[in-house]
Amino acid sequence: MRFSLFIHMERWDNSISHEEHWNNLVELVQLAETGGFGTVWTGEHHSMEYTVAPNPMVSLAALAGKTSTIRLGAGTIIAPFWNPVRAAGETALLDVISGGRAEIGVARGAYQFEFDRLAGGLSAKDGGTYLRELIPAMKKLWEGDYAHDGEHWSFPTSTSVPKPVQGDGPTVWVAARTAETHDFAVAEGCNVQVTPLMKDDAEVKDLKDKFDGAVANHPEIERKPEIMVLRHTFVHSPDEPEAWRPAAEAVSRYYRTFSSWAFGKKTPENGFLDPQPLETVAERPEFDVDSLHKSAMIGTPEEVTARLKNYEDMGYDEYSYWIDNSMAHEEKKASLQLFIDQVVPNFR
Repeated sequence: MRFSLFIHMERWDNSISHEEHWNNLVELVQLAETGGFGTVWTGEHHSMEYTVAPNPMVSLAALAGKTSTIRLGAGTIIAPFWNPVRAAGETALLDVISGGRAEIGVARGAYQFEFDRLAGGLSAKDGGTYLRELIPAMKKLWEGDYAHDGEHWSFPTSTSVPKPVQGDGPTVWVAARTAETHDFAVAEGCNVQVTPLMKDDAEVKDLKDKFDGAVANHPEIERKPEIMVLRHTFVHSPDEPEAWRPAAEAVSRYYRTFSSWAFGKKTPENGFLDPQPLETVAERPEFDVDSLHKSAMIGTPEEVTARLKNYEDMGYDEYSYWIDNSMAHEEKKASLQLFIDQVVPNFR
């Protein structure tokens, strides 16, 4: 099982500038590359300071000039916001700039907040139909001239300019949760990204079972698709047995903020929303720090290694270290270094 880094500029107040956040992100990506991580992933989100990521292609193109070996993954673009011609051309340009290191993940989208601002109020639940139309059209454009007349987009004969460096185009990943999305991804020859969010490892197994079912349904696919699992991760020294607690508290803050953006009714102020107060989630055990200690990948190198070996035994091809967690840069850096020094060698 290989490792990747999932990262955004994560800004919780005005105490640190965007420039400093960017420099911190670059430092962590370079550390991951030196430590043997195969890919860096960064996503797409709009008007949210806690996830600063308006266009992953821009971030990844900049990272291409600051790295040399790590692959550069958009994880993920939001399908309804991207015309296929634009998606194909921008991904291919990233591939050219990076010398063939581009990968592209596609998702249906999650925040209604974003759909209200970028998609005319389209229901986020309807984003899947855009995903299913975007991916095959994007692949056709990488091949050459292609005209499209679909449910959501129509355009005369067009092609991707430039063409990707990678002969068959960058690897395409699909963010999947339902069995139907897993099946679509495998049928299209795509890889799959999954995240159990705040659920425990039973969800990790269930997601892998859905993927395996999709693979079994499509024996005609010659290239075996791969699957990646994404988890908030924090590694601490066994000499600090209680260090898991502030990490779990930080992940709880992250998810309570996610909940404010996804389900809250408040209008953000200059890109900021407060996390939902603890008392409002008191009846939801998944927000509890003891629960997050078990669900998020938080622990000593030995504890984390044991859980990751279980993921490897399930058949996961890639584990993505989700470093966003509302903690300070130096805390993230120390955790990542410990992971590199004492976890990664166990999987070589």
